[in-house]
Amino acid sequence: MHSIPPSKTPASAAQPEGKERPSLLVRLRNLVLSDYFILWLSIAYFLVLAPFLPTLTNPANLSNLLSNTWPLLAVAVGQTFVLTIAGIDLSQGAVIGFTSTVMAVLVATSGSANVLEGAPVWGLFIDENGGLFHGLPISVFLSLVVMLAVGTCVGALNGLAIAYLRMPPFMMTLVTMIVVSAFAVWLTQSENVGNLPESLVTLGKGDIISVYFGEQDRSQIPRREIFSVIGFSAVIAISLAIAAHILLNKTVFGRQVIAIGANRKAAEISGVPVKRIIVMVFAISAFCATVGSILYSARLEAGRPTLGEGTFLLDVIGATVIGGTSLFGGKGKIIWTVFGVIFFVLLSNTLNLMNLSTFHIDMAKGGVILCAALLDVARNRYSAERGL
Repeated sequence: MHSIPPSKTPASAAQPEGKERPSLLVRLRNLVLSDYFILWLSIAYFLVLAPFLPTLTNPANLSNLLSNTWPLLAVAVGQTFVLTIAGIDLSQGAVIGFTSTVMAVLVATSGSANVLEGAPVWGLFIDENGGLFHGLPISVFLSLVVMLAVGTCVGALNGLAIAYLRMPPFMMTLVTMIVVSAFAVWLTQSENVGNLPESLVTLGKGDIISVYFGEQDRSQIPRREIFSVIGFSAVIAISLAIAAHILLNKTVFGRQVIAIGANRKAAEISGVPVKRIIVMVFAISAFCATVGSILYSARLEAGRPTLGEGTFLLDVIGATVIGGTSLFGGKGKIIWTVFGVIFFVLLSNTLNLMNLSTFHIDMAKGGVILCAALLDVARNRYSAERGL
């Protein structure tokens, strides 16, 4: 008996149903869940609004966008670490105001008796002749070291209380925010401290947009000035983001941070030094907030005890969550935070260009953050359903 050869069918007919081209709904879902969704959303948002807001593409406005991006990015990088362990740091704004004040009273070139005479720091850290470090060859460097050390210590104290005393992160950092911000205001009696050295102010000045789109001839800029043209604030913020990306996503420490956020009990059983990691994470958060304080203070040319108050914390947490870092912990990437900061700064800028009131702007920001939180819930539910 001769066997009958099987009939040849077209390859398309032989494909199982699972190999069919994904539907539009599936592709849309994959886009929303992708790492680059917020970046594409930012680009689309910019392109859609550019024809209706001509000022949006002006060189001066683009320069303003970038100058607002770098300090916020520095602070949001620190918040990313905290959210990844399923915590939250409400004290970042207070750390910014406090360290800004500390830096100013140490390095100011002169002080005003009419402004600061009743302040506790007057005559002790600052007088008519300037701050405590003024006149030293490395006064700016010393003030920045002290500033970073003070800020990091505040974060470490938060971490110690949360890790060893089992204080809830929300409550502990809320208390720190109230106490530290009040202490900063008391130090100068809510007065700003100006007259910062030019070398310090330079850290917040200069950007590349003015070179590419401005009236200057780039060929006339000496090579030694290229670094200042690019902008110290951009270099500092980008360097911090790169270092944080390596630390969080490429090292054992980063994997331990993510493990704690995903399941703290399981991390403890696996031998992860949970308490030490928590202290380090909150110290990193405060350190990044202090870096942001340096950039903000340099840009404003003054130390301000109220620098991090108002809706600043809303911007930081909003930008971090919008990027994709989960409020439930266990998921966080610095690249997500970069995209979130870009979108949030762009959103704030366009809302201002629309001449909306402060109330409407805050309402719009709150709505966007709510959408980001809902998206985070959807992502977690989708991952849980598929065991990811």
